[in-house]
Amino acid sequence: MKKVLIVRLSAMGDVIFNIPLANILKYNGYEVTWIVSEKGYELIKDNPAVDETILAPIEKWKKQPLKQNIKEYFEIIKYLRSKKFDIAIDTQLLLKSCIWTAFCGAKRRIVSKSAREFAILGGNEVIEKLRTDFSKHVTNNYLKFARHLNINFTDIKVTLPPVTDETKQKVDELLKGIDTSKPILTLAPATTWETKHWNKNNWRELVSRLENDYTLIFTGTSGDEGLIKYISGGNHLSVAGKTSILELAEVYRRSELLISLDSGSTHLAWATGVPKIVSIFCSTPASHYAPLGSSEKYIAVSGTLPCQPCHKKHCPMSEGMINQCTMYPSVDEVYDAIQKLCPINTKCF
Repeated sequence: MKKVLIVRLSAMGDVIFNIPLANILKYNGYEVTWIVSEKGYELIKDNPAVDETILAPIEKWKKQPLKQNIKEYFEIIKYLRSKKFDIAIDTQLLLKSCIWTAFCGAKRRIVSKSAREFAILGGNEVIEKLRTDFSKHVTNNYLKFARHLNINFTDIKVTLPPVTDETKQKVDELLKGIDTSKPILTLAPATTWETKHWNKNNWRELVSRLENDYTLIFTGTSGDEGLIKYISGGNHLSVAGKTSILELAEVYRRSELLISLDSGSTHLAWATGVPKIVSIFCSTPASHYAPLGSSEKYIAVSGTLPCQPCHKKHCPMSEGMINQCTMYPSVDEVYDAIQKLCPINTKCF
């Protein structure tokens, strides 16, 4: 059994998009170890796609003295080298991942021409660029590493760690008292890039159309509470900032449909395999990032401005046109997509 190390530290969505690669390697007889930072640790620890998970505590290191960081770093390197990996695969392709790839002791250290920050120097095998076609789903980027290893596959399988009783009990408490007589719709209205956001007044109008016929739940971080309060009018349950990643996944399992953006929330809900999803795309290509699967379960709604999608964090348009993409798609288009997947007075599971 060959031993392979996957080096993918963050972020949540990108970690999820790498899980199919781990599953394919595991299915084809590899012993899979994954080194990951705090942002993805919950998703990989105990994941059936992985035999061992190693934490690189990058967020902790940002807050403590360099001397202590170096000591802990060398302890992890020493452990990695003791594993005697046959192969290391760096899918992050940045300096922060390169240091693990370069010094892990693997005989074959595979990187891509897409590497930045001199991360290409961490490998001794270089494959083609990963992102060459936005018309194909992002998971295909990472599966290029499997093809380089001459592994044939047909299925893309996403797995998450098993749900614990403790997680179920926590979510039971969070959702206690919600009206289950109506379809349960969860809304995740925030993400990281400003150009991925959908206008808050669009969200507010959408909520006004939905709130009489559906039970609405809002998710996000504690920093999203102001936005959620504006959108919801303070009238619906918000669990923003009250869940871990795996507890959030369980909230999505209890939902019949998620309405969200190109965000970690969308990708996490997709990974559970349970709710239907309407995803809203403003600046990024739906063909690349929307949930993979049947149109009877997943609908991505995109704007049609000439500049969409630009795939940029900050709007490149001139003054007066900045962030116009966040207004589109229209509320009508999103509402119609919801009605296709979860019509009023219908249980959608």
